[in-house]
Amino acid sequence: MSLSTFFAYDPADDDDVRTEKFSIFLVAGGCSLAGLVWSAMYAAVFGFGLVALLPLAFAVIVGSAMVLAHISGNHRPLVYVQIICIIYITSFIQWRIGGVFESGFVLAWAFCGPIIALMYFSLRHAAVWLLLYLVNVLITVAFDDVFARHGYAVPNDTKMLFVAMNLSVSSLVVFVFASFYVSSAVSEREKANRLLLNILPEKTARTLKSHDGVIAEDYADVSVLFADIVDFTGYAATVPPDRLVAKLNEIFLRFDELTERYGLEKIKTVGDAYMVVGGLPEPRPDHLAAMAALALDMRAAVADVERDVGVAFSLRMGIHIGPVVAGVIGKRKFAYDLWGDTVNLASRLESSSTEDHIQVSEAVYRRLRERFRFRQRGTVDIKGIGPTETYFLLSPA
Repeated sequence: MSLSTFFAYDPADDDDVRTEKFSIFLVAGGCSLAGLVWSAMYAAVFGFGLVALLPLAFAVIVGSAMVLAHISGNHRPLVYVQIICIIYITSFIQWRIGGVFESGFVLAWAFCGPIIALMYFSLRHAAVWLLLYLVNVLITVAFDDVFARHGYAVPNDTKMLFVAMNLSVSSLVVFVFASFYVSSAVSEREKANRLLLNILPEKTARTLKSHDGVIAEDYADVSVLFADIVDFTGYAATVPPDRLVAKLNEIFLRFDELTERYGLEKIKTVGDAYMVVGGLPEPRPDHLAAMAALALDMRAAVADVERDVGVAFSLRMGIHIGPVVAGVIGKRKFAYDLWGDTVNLASRLESSSTEDHIQVSEAVYRRLRERFRFRQRGTVDIKGIGPTETYFLLSPA
């Protein structure tokens, strides 16, 4: 079991909570060890009195809070204990030694408190802790002469040692804590970006992150493909749900790989139907040829996927080319989609096609007839559109 799943472990925790627990474990453990070191150092310099007892008390209090957090699985009380102790105990140490210079600016440790609060709480909540830290700074500045008169006479060499240790070690603790937290945040951001790119084209994803209004664009020349698995509904009625989803996922993963290889954009899946577009969001002159090649490879790929009873799947596909409107709809569970007659005709070409055939419009045939082989199907009465001349895509020329 790794440390990130060891401290205050709770099986119900998500990754964010585990990250919080591990980060407070790092900073609380580091500060507790520093408290023991500082206690020994102060005992050697000032004798075993209040100055030496204060950092020891810090280590004991925060260490005990760590144990309780680990037992209870709740790390939040430890966060509060850590912030309170590091702001106030370091302030008391500085005031008892004799102020800013005599203590070597031990109050530098106290700034860890607002930083920790900023990592765990809202900005408004963290601002309260920052205010408490600043109050201690003001008290130190306003009464520094008083603290100096009632403090210890500290040799200059010892002061310089205190300054070096307080600034360097407190900065190291903040850096380690912040770097762990920032690296985790960067990792989560990259994961979110990858997820967004799985839903939207890259250009649209960038626009969505910086734009609050409606995202919609006209494209004058794109190719649209619809593919549907023949008799998948019948197959779905004969297998358990987990096997059904696994088989559909196997097929669509192959389609995803082919779509990416040809530089086209998957738009969505609806049940056992698969939709791809070419020529957007970045225009390209060969998008229709790439779409035709994709359709042929998809037909070959799905034929290799065996049903549980040993019968191969097959596709029914349709392709059309023309203008579309593309955009993002919704604010929650948003979707990237296409609209227009081009989309409607491509969908109708798929539904009126036959098993294991790729039915295309006359516009597609005229554009690709020098590069691919076709067979004229003839006039098909397409629902909502009427008599339409169609062709079957067969192979590259």
